[in-house]
Amino acid sequence: MLSRRLLQLFVGLAIYGISLAMFIRAGLGLDPWDVFHQGLAGLSGFSIGTVVVAVSFLVLLLWIPLRQKPGFGTLANAVLVGVFADVGLALIPAFSHLGGQIAMLAGAVVLNGIASACYIGARFGPGPRDGLMTGLARRTGWSVRLSRTLIEVVVLGIGWLLGGSVGVGTVVYALAIGPLVQLMLPWFMVPAAVQDGVVAPESVKGAGEPQSLESEPLEPTALRP
Repeated sequence: MLSRRLLQLFVGLAIYGISLAMFIRAGLGLDPWDVFHQGLAGLSGFSIGTVVVAVSFLVLLLWIPLRQKPGFGTLANAVLVGVFADVGLALIPAFSHLGGQIAMLAGAVVLNGIASACYIGARFGPGPRDGLMTGLARRTGWSVRLSRTLIEVVVLGIGWLLGGSVGVGTVVYALAIGPLVQLMLPWFMVPAAVQDGVVAPESVKGAGEPQSLESEPLEPTALRP
C-alpha cells in the first residue's frame, strides 16, 4: 500500500504541474494562485515553475506561526509541481484559435481535478497553500471557505496587478474544481488506517469521505497544492 500511495502522490503532482502548463497555454485565464505566480514570473524574469517552487517555500514559512507541520507530501508538492509545470510548458504548444484554447482549458480543469484527488487521497500531507488555508482557519476560528476566499482574493488581486492572466478560465476553475475533486476523491482516497500499516474495516467504509490529514472535515474547493 505504501508503494501505491507514493506512486499516487508523484503521479498526482506531475499531472498537477502539467495541468498548470495547459492552463497557461490555453490563454483564457488561470486560477488565483497561478495568476499570482504568472505575475511574479513576468516581473522577475524567472520561469513560472521556479516561481511556484519559491512561493511554495515562502508559504511554508507562514506555517510556523500557524503551528502547521509539513509532511513528506508537502515538501514533494513544493518542489515537483513547479518542475512539471516547466516541463509541460516546454512540451505543450500555445493555441491561437479559440476552439483549441477551449479544449485545452477543459482538459486542464479535468486533469487538475484528477491530480488534486490523487495527491490528497495519498495522505502524505497537505500542499503548502492548503495548509496555509486550513491553518488560518484553525487559528482564527474562521471557516475554511472564508480563509480560502480571503487568501485567494488577495493573491488574485496582486497577481492581476502584476500582469497575471485573469479570464474565463479563472471563473471556470473556481466553479468546477470543487465538484470535480469531490467526485474523484472516493476513487483515490487511501483509508486513514493504512497510514499506520493497518486497514480497519470502518476506515475502508469511510474512505470516500473527503477529510484533511488532521481528520477534520475539509471542503474540496479549498484543496490545491
